[in-house]
Amino acid sequence: MAHRKPGKIKKAAEEAAAENHQGMPKAKRQRRAKGGIAAPKSDVCQNCEKGGELLICEARCRGAFHLECLGLREAPKRKFICKECRSGAHRCFICKQTGEDVKRCLRHLCGKFYHATCVQKYPPTVMQDRGFRCSMHSCITCHAANPASSSASDGHLMRCVRCPVAYHAKDLCLAAGSKILTPNSIICPNHFIPKEGCKDHKQVNVRWCFACSEGGNLLCCESCPASFHLKCAGIEFPEGKWYCNDCRAGKKPRYMELVWVKVGQYRWWPAEICHPQNVPPNVIDMAHDIGEFPVLFFGSNDYLWTHKARVFPYSEQDTNSSAKPSRGIDAIYKKALKEAALRYEELKAKKELRQLQEQQKNDKKPAPYKHIKMNRPVGRAQIFTVSPSDIPGCNCKATDENPCGRKTNCINRLLSCECHPAVCPAGKRCQNQCFVKRQYPEVEIFRTLERGWGLRNKTDIKEGDFVGEYVGELIDDAECKARIRQAQEQGVTNFYMLALDRYRVIDAGSCGNYTRFMNHCCLPNCEMQKWCVNGDTRVGFFALCDIQAGTELTFNYNFQTFGSGKDICKCGAPNCTGFLGVQQKVTSKLSCRKK
Repeated sequence: MAHRKPGKIKKAAEEAAAENHQGMPKAKRQRRAKGGIAAPKSDVCQNCEKGGELLICEARCRGAFHLECLGLREAPKRKFICKECRSGAHRCFICKQTGEDVKRCLRHLCGKFYHATCVQKYPPTVMQDRGFRCSMHSCITCHAANPASSSASDGHLMRCVRCPVAYHAKDLCLAAGSKILTPNSIICPNHFIPKEGCKDHKQVNVRWCFACSEGGNLLCCESCPASFHLKCAGIEFPEGKWYCNDCRAGKKPRYMELVWVKVGQYRWWPAEICHPQNVPPNVIDMAHDIGEFPVLFFGSNDYLWTHKARVFPYSEQDTNSSAKPSRGIDAIYKKALKEAALRYEELKAKKELRQLQEQQKNDKKPAPYKHIKMNRPVGRAQIFTVSPSDIPGCNCKATDENPCGRKTNCINRLLSCECHPAVCPAGKRCQNQCFVKRQYPEVEIFRTLERGWGLRNKTDIKEGDFVGEYVGELIDDAECKARIRQAQEQGVTNFYMLALDRYRVIDAGSCGNYTRFMNHCCLPNCEMQKWCVNGDTRVGFFALCDIQAGTELTFNYNFQTFGSGKDICKCGAPNCTGFLGVQQKVTSKLSCRKK
């Protein structure tokens, strides 16, 4: 007779070792790194939230318990099944209520049960036909930064034992104020409980709109200091509690992040959120609860434990903040502003370098696209052609030094019209056929610091030289709007659409050439020009100045971009407008030669 295995008992340390891939087969490690393995078994007791020797339920919930928490002296001789799995009535992990509509997460080995209405409140949740994949399998910080990114589900995750929230096990993702129980388990800041009568636990909202910086009647977030005018928020006055977009997305303050902090009656003060491991012992000994984190105030170098409801992020615009020189507290405040600005630039440089290293590691190649040499009409859009007899000839001669060249009086060139080889008097010596002959300089695609992929030249380019033609699928206005709407629904943020004329648009999203990688710059070294080639309009880029080899090729998007809202410009030019598609109020006298 075969003997049944006794109830499985494992230690938290063993679970941690498994999560860290020690002693795990290579194939399994690879699947886990790619997100193919679901949540490991719990490494803390579901009753007391402590580690140690745990009895694992071998049914659907896969929960973990101490023997003493179950009232047992020794592990059962047969397979252990917990009370909920025996009865079949599981509680929702969020609201802790039972019901017929409580369903298990579809992810293998997850073991968490939810009401669909409860789990949908957590953004990383993925609803599917047969059920849902709960939010415990994605880092909520990474998901909030880019919902379309698959990296949110990759790597080692630390999961909250009280709600379906997970973070990557690194300080850059982990929410400040989280209580770490084991290498795999935490109690997240969502479980902060303000104490009655404690002034430092009371929420404070700013007295200005986060969008326009003006005062007036404001709508206040119930979870953080954010405030907005109804018009700026684009909503009507809500019923009940209202939360800002960042709070609804699950964004939380993180370690090594600069914030503005409110303490008592003092003004909002710049500070840095510190990891508890990096603060003096006397600061650790200060009274604090789950959800509170230490901050170091600039200027005074004082420490304080605070929480999300009394801080908001320090932004790049705040680096220009200033205070009039004075004595006492104002002098310290001025010093704090200066120190915060310097620290912000330091952290920004480290973040950019880290992002570049991660991108180079993960994205060795750009997203796939089909390389084409000329525009391809789609749907009702058409490419127009004319007979060579209808194309005007120029007054150049084959005996000229540079027939139809850049510095000649070629009538076609002056009209931005390319000569036709069968019509031009210069014949094969004609220098005004760069579109047809595809006379492009040698270029390469490379990874930029903050703006994704870019394009740079491998050889020197002279002012006025032809850089390349912008090609892609040629679509009409209706198709363009449909593609933009579909992209926005799917969370796509990169657009490659450029208006050719009133009725046609070039979309280089799925197919195009190297010019689709050219980034925007408020002080570009190239410009876009529309030329008539064989009777139809085509778009090309030309150098505005001499460009040395190894320089990124850029042009000013102006109003050639599509999409809703304003995107922050990261070109770094001295005359940068701050946003894409915003024209400069004053014409800049700067030249690309001075870059």
